[in-house]
Amino acid sequence: MTGTNRRRTTGHETTGATGRDAGAARGDTVAAVVRQWQSVHPDLDTGPMEIIGRVNRCAALLQQAEDAPLRRAGLSRPEFDLLGALRRTGHELTPGELARETFSSGAAVTKRLKHLTERGFVERRGDARDRRVAHLRLTDAGRDLVDAILPEQLAYETAVLSGMGTPAQGELATLLGELLEQLEGRLGALRV
Repeated sequence: MTGTNRRRTTGHETTGATGRDAGAARGDTVAAVVRQWQSVHPDLDTGPMEIIGRVNRCAALLQQAEDAPLRRAGLSRPEFDLLGALRRTGHELTPGELARETFSSGAAVTKRLKHLTERGFVERRGDARDRRVAHLRLTDAGRDLVDAILPEQLAYETAVLSGMGTPAQGELATLLGELLEQLEGRLGALRV
């Protein structure tokens, strides 16, 4: 790691030569970790830790919140993601396609599909040419469930983000989109 940390400034922070700028001065849990590392290794640039650590911590907290509308419907976020993928694509998908659409493992998709099929939200259709292939689609009950939950789930997510102003949310969405595009390009190629 070099000692140079070229950060984009947003007007709220300074561009620092090391991770010791406005990010480390914050009061969140990652800032405390960064300060500890800086006291042990003052020569290291902790800037990447301030970003990756915060993304990971936010993801963990959001997962712990358990999405109230989904919980009331008896669904987990990954199950809803499968139903949502079938709804938004508008056509049948194979389990492999669903795994790619939802960034899940094949085994996880198989387990979730079994549960959703038993509940009557998804139905399987065998392929006429290849018995090993299954085609999946939403049942009417599955489509109705997704259509009923989605507005409520979006309202819940809006409430979760309500502490940030609309411009800050837009800026964060743009920055996370840039990060995701880079990661999908670099790390996605490594998984092949």
